[in-house]
Amino acid sequence: MNVSAIVLAAGEGTRMRSSRPKPLHLICGRAMVLHVIHALEQLDPDRTAIVVGHGAEQVTKKVQLLAPDWANVAFVEQVNQKGTGDAAAIGMTAFPGDDYDDESTIVVLPGDTPLLRPETLCELVETHIANGNAATLLTSVMDDPTGYGRVIRKSNGQADRIVEHRDAAPDELDVREVCTSIYAFRRDLLGPALRKLTTDNAQGEYYLTEVISVLGQMGHRIGCVQAPAGETQGVNDRWQLALAERELRARTNRQWLLNGVTMLDPRQTFIDVTVSIGQDVTLYPGTILQGSTVIGDGTEIGPDTRLVDCAVGSGATVEHTVGHDAEVGTDAVVGPYAHLPAGSSVIANSTTGAFYTAPVG
Repeated sequence: MNVSAIVLAAGEGTRMRSSRPKPLHLICGRAMVLHVIHALEQLDPDRTAIVVGHGAEQVTKKVQLLAPDWANVAFVEQVNQKGTGDAAAIGMTAFPGDDYDDESTIVVLPGDTPLLRPETLCELVETHIANGNAATLLTSVMDDPTGYGRVIRKSNGQADRIVEHRDAAPDELDVREVCTSIYAFRRDLLGPALRKLTTDNAQGEYYLTEVISVLGQMGHRIGCVQAPAGETQGVNDRWQLALAERELRARTNRQWLLNGVTMLDPRQTFIDVTVSIGQDVTLYPGTILQGSTVIGDGTEIGPDTRLVDCAVGSGATVEHTVGHDAEVGTDAVVGPYAHLPAGSSVIANSTTGAFYTAPVG
């Protein structure tokens, strides 16, 4: 299964009201666009094209530094924001070879859907290939679809077209199935379809959604896969960012609970997705574990403890403590009310059970 991906991360995100580029806003310790890249893992993409624009240099540097090697990222820049269709066409330039005789699959998705699951993308691509579709849409049914493009189906159930909210007729606005802006395309059909797009719409932009109409009018099969709305919603402002953080934190905590970690109150336990935790660990309320922190087996952390980029050895106890880039040795006892500055280490004293701190190295 040959699959490549285009991640659209060029938007300014004005509703975030921030100098930080929208794709770089953090959720559970990882930038939004990196969550999207990690969602591609099970597809093992041949290449992942990141379309950058606003804050291009910042986004490129961060993704280059932190993207997993298997993603095979490449960067292309959308200098002028002329719509998602234009961004996808620019993304296509990152792939070698001629698209006319290449029937491989290209997944196109936005860089602001951090809750997307790898299993969902696998289902999208598998359905796309199994049915020989020209395009397959990932759709969701929403109670309030305001602002989203509506999926208009044919009588046989296939997708016919997507109508943007501001271009929709009153009866089309009643449709609750929406386009999530996540697609699987056959490469040899996507390229020609993108070249047929026009700017005849309310925004005066090239809509990627219009590719569906173009392919349908050419007689090609268009499929759909439905996913839960909570998984596919984009993040456009700080309120949606907070909601996404809460959902992803709940997922992360559940994963650790099922892998041998005890949390007295998961709702008051905050763990970045980049943290590693051993078995038989107990986390008390108010525990915050961030960055590259590693927690050894059998430790007790908290209450009210924040560790950033720290290493805690097996059997240690750390309570009412703040630490940054510090090391806690096996069976050491830290706190209450301790501060571990960067570069410090804590080593258990086998005679007294006390501890001391000293610069690492």
